[in-house]
Amino acid sequence: MSQHSSLKAASKITVKRNVLKRFERVDLLRGRGKWKEGARGYGLPKTKV
Repeated sequence: MSQHSSLKAASKITVKRNVLKRFERVDLLRGRGKWKEGARGYGLPKTKV
């Protein structure tokens, strides 16, 4: 019996996502210099990948 295509491992999925998780957005903002240390992770600005 074969495995359903929706149950593939996460590492094999290579489709580029257009929605980032909160920690990914914080990392991106840190890299751009727009993140202040001690700031809350709520109400983050939108980011382009």
